[in-house]
Amino acid sequence: MSEDRKQSTFVTVVAWIFIALSGFGTAISILQNIMVQTVFRSPEVSQAMQAPPPGAPPFAAFMATHFQWFFLAFLLISAFMLASSIGMLRRRNWARLSFIGLLSLAILWQVGGLALQFSMFSSMREQFSAAGQGGPDMGPFFIAMAVVSVLFAVGFSVLFGWIIKRLLSPAVVAEFIR
Repeated sequence: MSEDRKQSTFVTVVAWIFIALSGFGTAISILQNIMVQTVFRSPEVSQAMQAPPPGAPPFAAFMATHFQWFFLAFLLISAFMLASSIGMLRRRNWARLSFIGLLSLAILWQVGGLALQFSMFSSMREQFSAAGQGGPDMGPFFIAMAVVSVLFAVGFSVLFGWIIKRLLSPAVVAEFIR
């Protein structure tokens, strides 16, 4: 039996899709890191970023002072996903396990992102209602954003969970055993 017959189309397609996505993500995050390290290194910007606005949620205050670490982490994760995707295409077991770990991390990121987003939205709603002398009612906008965010988070979490389940199936695991 040739090696081509042992390789499932599922693993090949998932690997190529994530090679393309993580390749773009890595390229974009390289450019973002160059921008962050050049543009945002001026003393004026550093001083402005040290003191978050009063009443800012704790996560927003943290991100304002440590945003360059966020961009660096995204670059490292994108590059690792690219390496794992290429390794998975070559049927390396370490890559399959890394890929499963990264997708699990992505599911946690979706859930955590929803919690942070709702925290930020509640803070923003309070700010809009406090300043609301004649301004538009932003309530429906925040509700629509929350609904769309939940739909995307649930959709991606289910998709990633399904991919993890398939990558853990005995037939797929057998492809990665030499």
